[in-house]
Amino acid sequence: MPKVDPGYLNKNGKALILLESVIIVISMIMTMELTSYVFEKPFTSQELIFNTFYIVFSFMFAAQFFALALGLYSRECREDFLGISQRFLLSFLLAFLLVIVGLAVLENQKGYEPSLFMSAAVSCSIICFLRYQLLNFVVAHSFKKRILVLGAGKRASIIERRMRREVDRRQVEIVGFVRFDGDCEEELCRDKLLTLEGSVDQFAQKHNIEKIVVACDERRNNVPYEALSKCKLKGIDIVDILSFVEHETDQLAIDLIYPGWVIYSQAFQGPTRMNAFYHRVFNTILAFCILLFSWPFLILAIIGIKIEDGLLASVFYQQVRVGLNGQLFTIYKLRSMRENAEAGGAVWAKENDDRTTVVGRFIRKYRVDELPQLYNVIKGDMGFVGPRPERPEFVEQLAVKIPFYNERHHVKPGLTGWAQLRYPYGASETDALEKLKFDLYYVKNRSYLFDLLILLRTIEIVIFSKGSR
Repeated sequence: MPKVDPGYLNKNGKALILLESVIIVISMIMTMELTSYVFEKPFTSQELIFNTFYIVFSFMFAAQFFALALGLYSRECREDFLGISQRFLLSFLLAFLLVIVGLAVLENQKGYEPSLFMSAAVSCSIICFLRYQLLNFVVAHSFKKRILVLGAGKRASIIERRMRREVDRRQVEIVGFVRFDGDCEEELCRDKLLTLEGSVDQFAQKHNIEKIVVACDERRNNVPYEALSKCKLKGIDIVDILSFVEHETDQLAIDLIYPGWVIYSQAFQGPTRMNAFYHRVFNTILAFCILLFSWPFLILAIIGIKIEDGLLASVFYQQVRVGLNGQLFTIYKLRSMRENAEAGGAVWAKENDDRTTVVGRFIRKYRVDELPQLYNVIKGDMGFVGPRPERPEFVEQLAVKIPFYNERHHVKPGLTGWAQLRYPYGASETDALEKLKFDLYYVKNRSYLFDLLILLRTIEIVIFSKGSR
């Protein structure tokens, strides 16, 4: 499977993880050494020194695991200093509890709790302060890659639409768009339209252009190949608009995709039999483990449904969904709506849907209603990561209106997915199109690392109840 470098684990994110990991280790060791004298347990023996290093590194890995899961290294993270501090505090608290439980299980506590708590608090304060300084530094000093777009028509307008938010442009600066013959008339920002004086390579050198995106509507007799060759020899990146949109926005520009691109792309490849077997085993084991820890929440939800709707009310809800290669299967959920809520036929879920019950709204908010789908994972109908399965009625409509919609059925549907992390809850054909852009990005770039990072980020979705309706 292809390698993937998702947006929340790009080069800057990796550097930040490494830097903050080092800071956590150093600050905790120094604080624990100082507090050891306060609590009259100084570092004197090799065993004590070894245990301290063991605890510190265990805490660091746990804290960084939770920080990654809470989106603190995501390039699309839009939290201010207060939001970032709250997430770091939560990740450090969870790491502290995890390490304490681990020490208790290993019967190796030996009074480490006070010094561990103090060192974790100091480390968290330092990390939050450094993040605050980093945010101010990034705002004050722009370190963005300068981009020149060749084209100012329909294809080029996709860049402006997809990167309209400030968070989308944190790492890039669109210097301007150059209009060519054949470009459709599109509403682009007027101050971004450029008229080149001289050749493209001369303009690029004069204005410190680091990347050129070829996005003209009509390439024939328009693309200045000789000038672009000179730019490439000077170290300037040359990319087409499909690659640029994919890399910068973590989605595919469906309206620009053509069948040949899908066929010849190196990334659109199915798993080998061995990989499929390993994936199946991993999903089954993980499903049993989650079921082992989550059954009390499942029982409480069932009791809540019975209390609200009566002892004779049905608890589980089942629907037919479209799975791998278009095969139909039955999906199971806890019932969160009134009984016979769809007596008139299948309809899209709505925001603040009046068909949901009181208990239903709560279990939807924290995804408890999805727990019965662990049975679908164990059966092999679904995996943990993949496009969310849709109903046949909707698939039939969407496949006619949206190009390449059925490409999402080349992988198993999942409990969570890239689209669920990057786009709000969908409730219309327009939402389905937007989510498909992320689903196809996942299908194209899926890997074990990508799946793992999606699972980690799903923790953020559950804790902060994002995207639920």
